[in-house]
Amino acid sequence: MTQIICLANSWKRGERCIAGINSLKCQWIRPVSDLPDGRIPKPMRQIAGREPTLLDILDIPLAKTGPDFGFECENLLVLPGEWRRVGQVPAGYLNKFCSREKYILHNNERYVTVNFLQSLPVEQRCTLQLVKAVEFLVQPIGIRREGVEKWEGSLVTDFGQQLTASITDPVFVRYLELGYRPQNQCLVTVSLSMPWRPDDWKKDGDPCWKLIAGVIELPNKSGNKLRLGMDDELPF
Repeated sequence: MTQIICLANSWKRGERCIAGINSLKCQWIRPVSDLPDGRIPKPMRQIAGREPTLLDILDIPLAKTGPDFGFECENLLVLPGEWRRVGQVPAGYLNKFCSREKYILHNNERYVTVNFLQSLPVEQRCTLQLVKAVEFLVQPIGIRREGVEKWEGSLVTDFGQQLTASITDPVFVRYLELGYRPQNQCLVTVSLSMPWRPDDWKKDGDPCWKLIAGVIELPNKSGNKLRLGMDDELPF
């Protein structure tokens, strides 16, 4: 079994993308299935009928390697066996894992091309990053294929980096639909999508788009924060 702190349980083509950090190795891990894009189906990921939640400590049966789809360095193949939830960490514990890189995932654009990632050594083909957002604004921008409202977030990190990207964290989106807006600093997991060319794409290369895949609001001085809940605890 491989242990991770869950930092993303995000939409991926009708299923989910799960990702987290192994705290002993300070290493990002993205469990992937044997489906063509690695998405994790519900029967595989749910634990006693419940979704993995951000901050959960998960034990997952994983291989030592996994399909990298030509550009990702974090993927490990899910092996047969049940996933286990063995605890949770406080949000503040994650501060030490926040990125201090110059850019949010390689550049200051909203995307990274496959060609660029393939030009890097394998161990540098990072497609997951945790940042601390000191400013975080959200707005609805349409309807997702899952039938729920699509939201976009614009953030500024504690290092002054800026990013605007689609939000794919389903629990956070449901709270936004209820009228909630983050009031405090947030820890944000940024992930790269599978390659996708919009109809109006005119540049070279296949772009992988930066996504806001997980949002954890930090408590303020009075301890108030967004309560992170399971999908099935929400009023829908």
